[in-house]
Amino acid sequence: MHVHNLDQWKHRHDFALDTREGERRTRLVVGLTATMMVVEIAAGYSFGSMALLADGWHMGTHVAALAISLFAYRYARRHVDNPAFSFGTGKVGALGGFASAVALAVVALLMGMESVQRLLAPERIDFDQAIAVAVVGLLVNVASAWLLQGGDSHHHEEHGAGAGHHHHHDHNLRAAYLHVLADALTSLLAILALLTGKYFGWIWMDACMGLVGAALITRWGYGLLKDTSGVLLDGAPGGDRLRQMREVVEADADNRVVDLHVWRLGPTGFGAIVSLVTHQPREPQYYKALLSRFAELRHVTVEVNRCGGEPGCH
Repeated sequence: MHVHNLDQWKHRHDFALDTREGERRTRLVVGLTATMMVVEIAAGYSFGSMALLADGWHMGTHVAALAISLFAYRYARRHVDNPAFSFGTGKVGALGGFASAVALAVVALLMGMESVQRLLAPERIDFDQAIAVAVVGLLVNVASAWLLQGGDSHHHEEHGAGAGHHHHHDHNLRAAYLHVLADALTSLLAILALLTGKYFGWIWMDACMGLVGAALITRWGYGLLKDTSGVLLDGAPGGDRLRQMREVVEADADNRVVDLHVWRLGPTGFGAIVSLVTHQPREPQYYKALLSRFAELRHVTVEVNRCGGEPGCH
């Protein structure tokens, strides 16, 4: 057999999404967020607002997290054809998202600690100046969220029995979006706290809004942590998909599936290893065709064992 004839059985191992647009948007947001971070931290110290200061430092940690997202994009792109990665760099985005989720948890913890301190020992606040800076910060965060929104889910419609609508998530871009959304939330809470402090004298609201923001950011971070860890830990598809895959193979002839492993290759699909026994063995390609109705399966390996009538085969 000539080497060039093997090409029909070869295929790529790149299971990553096209993330160039997400990378471009994230780069713009990093610039906006870093600029506003410096302004808010300086204003928070100058005007004595804990809510404003918390928002500024919160933005600072998000700049670092967004930088992680940028690094993940570039690393995945540069190593997309690197043979050292058996199934490509599709999980790099999930790794960046996981790191960002951890950063969100740290941000929430620091915000909560600082807010409790300010609740116990309130400080004088220059409300007018602090409110003006907080409003600008909110506008910057809304603009950043607008740049990133809608880019974390790629909708693909698959056809065939058992196929449905699949949403492929760019976890890296979703992490960046959650970071700027958390920034927008803390800016909004800071404005609310400063307004109530100015007009009603509720100085304690400044610290309380910091605690509320910390709680909501913790919840968002936990959700992102769950999603990305499922990818990184080779999570199987949800629902009844494993049972359905097994039934499709066993409905043909007298096949019996003895081992089935399905795991995430990245945001765009799953890999599968199927081991089966049968009295009527066929070529592996035949069993792959049986599973072709499951559009999420992108890399399938089949092991066929002949059952020679020994006890326990069925």
